[in-house]
Amino acid sequence: MRLSDATVVIRPRSTWEAMDLGVLLSQRHRRLLMTSWAIVTLPVFALLSVVLWNSPTLAVFIFWWLKPAFERLPLYILSKSMFGETPTLKQALLQWPRLLKPQLLASLTWRRLSLSRSFVMPVVQLEGLGGHERQQRLHVLLQRNAGAAQWLTIIGMHLETALWIGLMVLFYLLLPPQVQIDWSWQTLISAGVQDWRWLEHLTNAFYAVVLVIWEPIYVACGFSLYLNRRTVLEAWDIELVFRRLRQRLNSTIVPLLLAAILIIPTVQTVWAAEPLISPDSPRLLDQPLTSQASKDSIKTLLEQPPFKNKESVTRYRFGEDKSADTTSGDSKTPQWLEVLLKLLDNQRFGFLANLIEVLLWGAVIGGIGLLIWRYREWLQAFVSRRPALTINIARSVPQQAFGLDLKRESLPADIATAAENLWQSNPREALGLLYRALLSHLLHDHHIALKPADTEGEVLQRVEQLQQPALLTFSKNLTQHWQNMAYGHRLPAAHLQQELCDGWRTLFGPGAAR
Repeated sequence: MRLSDATVVIRPRSTWEAMDLGVLLSQRHRRLLMTSWAIVTLPVFALLSVVLWNSPTLAVFIFWWLKPAFERLPLYILSKSMFGETPTLKQALLQWPRLLKPQLLASLTWRRLSLSRSFVMPVVQLEGLGGHERQQRLHVLLQRNAGAAQWLTIIGMHLETALWIGLMVLFYLLLPPQVQIDWSWQTLISAGVQDWRWLEHLTNAFYAVVLVIWEPIYVACGFSLYLNRRTVLEAWDIELVFRRLRQRLNSTIVPLLLAAILIIPTVQTVWAAEPLISPDSPRLLDQPLTSQASKDSIKTLLEQPPFKNKESVTRYRFGEDKSADTTSGDSKTPQWLEVLLKLLDNQRFGFLANLIEVLLWGAVIGGIGLLIWRYREWLQAFVSRRPALTINIARSVPQQAFGLDLKRESLPADIATAAENLWQSNPREALGLLYRALLSHLLHDHHIALKPADTEGEVLQRVEQLQQPALLTFSKNLTQHWQNMAYGHRLPAAHLQQELCDGWRTLFGPGAAR
C-alpha cells in the first residue's frame, strides 16, 4: 500500500463525511461491484431456491446469513481500486475463493450479528490479524467511529426492507389490468399453498436484486470508515505532506544553492563599504537634533504628567518624630489626639498597654489551643502517633510491549544465531526477534519501565539516560531498521543484517539476556 498512489484525498474526515466518501467510491466502480456481486450471489440464491423449494423462508434466511462471505469480494475490489490497482472482473472472481479462507467460520457464527461488521471486516481480510492481535487492534479502532458503523448497519437494514417492499409494490403496479381483475386477496388466502409457492420465491428474488444494488454501497461505507480511522491514528495526511515537501525541496535545492553562492559575496562587499555609525559620532552631533538634546528632551517629558505625578500625603505617626517637632506649629493634628498621645506616654499607661498586650497574646494562644482540641479527631486523620506501616509492593514487570512477548523464556538461547537463520526465510521475524530481545534486555537487566503506550522514540530516550554510548548506538540502529520493516516494509541490506547480529554479540554475547 503506497499512500502516494491513493485515488482520493487522504485527510481526516468526520464519520458521516467518510461514509459519503464510501458512497462516491461505490458509484465510481459500480459496474464492477454490481456485476461481480450478481455473478457470485445470484447462482447461490437460485440453487437455494431449487433445493428448498418447499421452504422459501428458509432459503432466503440462509441466503441472508451468507452475506459476510459475499461481502469479501467488494472489499477486495475497493481496497485495490483505492490505490490505483483496480482489478478486472475475471481477476476479482478468481480471487474470491482465496478470500473465503481466513476466519470464515467465525464470520458466519458468533460474529455474524455484529453491528460493526463492515467496519471491522478489513482487520481480518486486509491486515490478516487474528486471535489476541485482532482483539488489540479492534480495541484501538473501536474507540471512535464504532457508533457510526453500528448506525450504518441499522440504517442499511431498514433501507433493504424499504427497497424490498418497494420492488414488490412496483411489481404489483406493473401487472396488466386483466390479471388484477382475476386476483382477490380472499382467493389468494383460500387457495392451496402449493399454487402460490412461486410468488414467495419471486418476492425472495426481489430481495436478492436489492442486495445487488445496496451491498456494495454498504461495504464501501464501512471500508471508508476504516480508512478514516487509520488516517487519524497513523497520520497519513501528515506523511503525505512531508513527502510533497521533500519532492519540492529536491527540485528547488540546487537553484537556491547557486543563488546563495552568487549573492553572498555581493552582500559582504556592501557591508564592508558602509561603516557603522554610532550615536556619538561627529556626523550625528553636527545635526540640528543631537543625541544629547534628545536625551534632555526625553528626561523633561518623563518629569511631567502623566509619566510622573507628585502627591503630598499627610499621616499620623507614633513615637518620636523630630520632623514633627520642628513643624508642630504648622501641624494639622487635632487637639484631643495630642492630649491622648501625651497620656499614653505616661508610665502608668505604658504598664497598662503591656498588660493588654499580654492578655491579647494569651487569648490568641488559647483560641488556637481550643481549636486544636475541638478538631482533634479530624487532625488524627492526618497526624497519627502510630508509626506508618511500610508495605513493600513488588513492581509487576510487564510481559508485553508493542504487542511483543518480552518474557525471557520466549527467547532462544542464542539470539544472534537464531536471527541469522531466519534472515533468508522470514526477515521480518528475524528483525522482530532482535528488537524483542533488546526490549527484554532493557526491561529485566536495566530495569527500564516500559509502558503499553510507549513509542520507539520514548524507549530510545530511556536508553539514552543509561549513559551507555555503545548500547545507545546499537539501539538506534536496530530501531531504525525495525521501523522501516514494520511501517515501510523495507528490508535492510545483507551487510546490515550481519552487522546487526555482530553488534548483538559484541554487546550481549552469544546468548540471550537471561
